[in-house]
Amino acid sequence: MSDWEDEYDEDGVAFQKPATKSAPAQWKLPCDDRQHVFFGVKNGNKFGASRRVKADTSGWSGGGRQLTRSTDHGAPGRRSFNDEKLDSNPPVTIFVENAFVGRVIGRGGAKIRELEESTGARIKINKGDYEGEVVIFGSSVAQQKAKEMIEDLVADGSSRFHNDPARRRDFGGGGDRDKKESVWSKAELQASNVAPARISIDWNMIRENKAKYEELKWKDLPPMTKKFYTEAESVSKLTAEEVREWRRENNNIFVDDLKEEGQKRPIPNPCRTFLEAFELYPEIMENINRVGFVKPTPIQSQAWPVLLSGEDLIAIAQTGTGKTLAYLLPGFIHMDGQPVPRSERDGPGMLVLTPTRELALQIETECNKYRYKGYKSICIYGGGDRRGQINMVKGGVDIVIATPGRLNDLQMNELISLHSITYLVLDEADRMLDMGFEPQIMKILLDIRPDRQTVMTSATWPTGVRRLAKSYLKNPMMVYVGTLDLAAVNTVQQTVLIVQEEEKKSYVFDFIRNMQPEDKVIIFVGKKLVADDLSSDMCLQGLAVQSLHGDREQCDREEALKDFKESRVRILVATDLASRGLDVLDITHVFNYDFPRNIEEYVHRVGRTGRAGRSGAAITLVTRENWRMAPELIPILERGGQEVPEELVLMAERYEKQKREKETCSPWGGQGRGGGGVGRRDGRGRGGRDQGQNWGF
Repeated sequence: MSDWEDEYDEDGVAFQKPATKSAPAQWKLPCDDRQHVFFGVKNGNKFGASRRVKADTSGWSGGGRQLTRSTDHGAPGRRSFNDEKLDSNPPVTIFVENAFVGRVIGRGGAKIRELEESTGARIKINKGDYEGEVVIFGSSVAQQKAKEMIEDLVADGSSRFHNDPARRRDFGGGGDRDKKESVWSKAELQASNVAPARISIDWNMIRENKAKYEELKWKDLPPMTKKFYTEAESVSKLTAEEVREWRRENNNIFVDDLKEEGQKRPIPNPCRTFLEAFELYPEIMENINRVGFVKPTPIQSQAWPVLLSGEDLIAIAQTGTGKTLAYLLPGFIHMDGQPVPRSERDGPGMLVLTPTRELALQIETECNKYRYKGYKSICIYGGGDRRGQINMVKGGVDIVIATPGRLNDLQMNELISLHSITYLVLDEADRMLDMGFEPQIMKILLDIRPDRQTVMTSATWPTGVRRLAKSYLKNPMMVYVGTLDLAAVNTVQQTVLIVQEEEKKSYVFDFIRNMQPEDKVIIFVGKKLVADDLSSDMCLQGLAVQSLHGDREQCDREEALKDFKESRVRILVATDLASRGLDVLDITHVFNYDFPRNIEEYVHRVGRTGRAGRSGAAITLVTRENWRMAPELIPILERGGQEVPEELVLMAERYEKQKREKETCSPWGGQGRGGGGVGRRDGRGRGGRDQGQNWGF
């Protein structure tokens, strides 16, 4: 709708201005009969159900407001609304939805003036609660021409205009016209008032035919190839005992076939060297030699033969174990081996979905580092230049690395086609679920061909990830390194300190004062506000520090990471935004200023140090408010061979005891109502007892 200026406000009501000629307060129609034409209103039948209109000749606004023009524009031969010698033809009334009244009035009433000058008709508008009456006066020729022009104006903005035959009157001659009935029969008029029966949806039929509809949707898919693996002679000669021993020595690699029915498939032997995996792909070997890697990591050794064999894969391994390269190199080979030439594809062939911008940018860097066959990769993420990302997609791309939110935005607006993707990666799937991306992921996967090859990576194996894997992978193999139980990397020394909330700042500043020149630390906090507050305090004390959290501009986030990676600053204060995928090899310490919201995030935080075989240290502050996490933290420490503080054990015991009491006692009385007190900052439980008593302090 156009903006309103000069003579009309934003509701289409005329401003009160002194009239140039006298005008009666209430302008009356010269006759009672009006020709009614309706459009812009959706009703029950094809042409709109009939509605009763009050034939009020004194106001016609139906309780709404009148939009009148009382001035003469000075056109030759024109007459004002006050002229009693108007044409004797009955006025034509057109009903227009309020949303389209502005198209008839125009900016400052310009459109009405133009219509009147070009047709010789006079136009008056009464705006009601839902629709406006456009009343046209003049000769029959002028009325018809003005009516057609108004219909064209409204039709430009909506295809929902129509004429309502129930409101159309037959105007005969002379005084008999008041006695004329509608040209429609009474039965037809009654039928038009009957709402059509609602059509029920047979959901059972739709579910039963889901496979059929899916087949119809993808029936014209081009062919696809998945198998590219030729087992090296040295790998094929390995005995079953040698394979078991090698897997045990390499951090207990375990491989399982998750095929739901039928005979289990043979599991490929691991590739112990790069040459055993990529001997037939010299360009990849050149990249590996250029980077200077010595041997594959355990997850890479077992994932490469599985993926090159064309199987879907679930890869579970601790952070910093090389999962990115485990799926990237087979993805390059997969795209190059497709029967459809690159020039004939209508979009990218490989998609990597990842939870955060930082991780997406990091994967893009890895893609560029191991560039293969000139494949072009782009990074699509929220907070970046949307128009620039769209232009890159339109310019042609082979690999898309994206966060689910921004990719779903481009997909829903048909700015990117995903139909040609044959290799899909769901990276850090557990984190994407934690961040609430599952609805966007589901929408994205609906537009990707179902016979694709899919890889899912994760550092943990919670229930949500298992459900996602079951839904979107077909008969996958699972490779996990170490154990499916949560465990922090064994190269990190973990220290847990039980402190008071008000003591936390003094602990972190004591740590910073004792840092060595070569030390580098990430200080994890729970809230963005705390990150800003803590980094500001450090700046005031002359410390070189950067902060990283979701409220910072993307350019500031990238600058903070760059400064930290290049050691221009050695202290980074961050939220859990930095707990996944941040690959900075020389981080020596992780300081958990605030305990994370779940134990999985603790494992990921600790995994920011001790990467690629290096040693590291993690210091974690635990307060009384974190006591519910104590029972879950103790097993993590025990698996890593770490010291468990006695206060932490006592805290866990008291929490478990209180939880059992709540489960066995009534929530409205007795012990179940008192003695808890979790989460109260004033230290009092619901029963009024101090929290410290509950923990044995």
